[in-house]
Amino acid sequence: MTHEEIASTLTELFSTEAVAAIALGSWQVDTPNFRLLVLLSEDNTWLRVLLPIVPAQEAQPFLGQLLEANFDATQEVRYALYEGVVWGVFHHNNETLVSADFFNAINRLMSLHQTGLNDVFNRLVESRIRQIVQAAKQQGQSLQATMQNLERFYAEGLLGEVEQTPEAQAEVLGAWRRQLERLWNEG
Repeated sequence: MTHEEIASTLTELFSTEAVAAIALGSWQVDTPNFRLLVLLSEDNTWLRVLLPIVPAQEAQPFLGQLLEANFDATQEVRYALYEGVVWGVFHHNNETLVSADFFNAINRLMSLHQTGLNDVFNRLVESRIRQIVQAAKQQGQSLQATMQNLERFYAEGLLGEVEQTPEAQAEVLGAWRRQLERLWNEG
């Protein structure tokens, strides 16, 4: 892609006001929700698009899920860790890059930014629920007995928040039940 094609695609996606050429071969897109950087290598052979997702400290418990997402879900973009920030990153050989792929990569990066840690958190929760299902089955427990144990843990204060209302507790236990029912027969 030429410099003009890159600038044109960025303007098409955002607006003339949001896109700024910050140096030769470098653009910055400022929106109310994020700042996106587009950088060409010094020899113009590689293009990199960067979008900060979350501080690394917030993502620390989910690093395994982020790497799994890189392998399985992020397609042409990747999560990366640099200077205390988890970034969404797209790298491509500039000579073979076409506008449609550039456009799609930026949209996917914006999607990663928008979902933040929600998807990786959900993957972590699901893996933990699968562990609970597996442990319960190894102990010969039924789904109902497993659910009763969880209800007891909440009643005794081992799970849940100290100030949790009965309504909030019922909602959480309902979510547990739905997840356990969904995953019970899979494992």
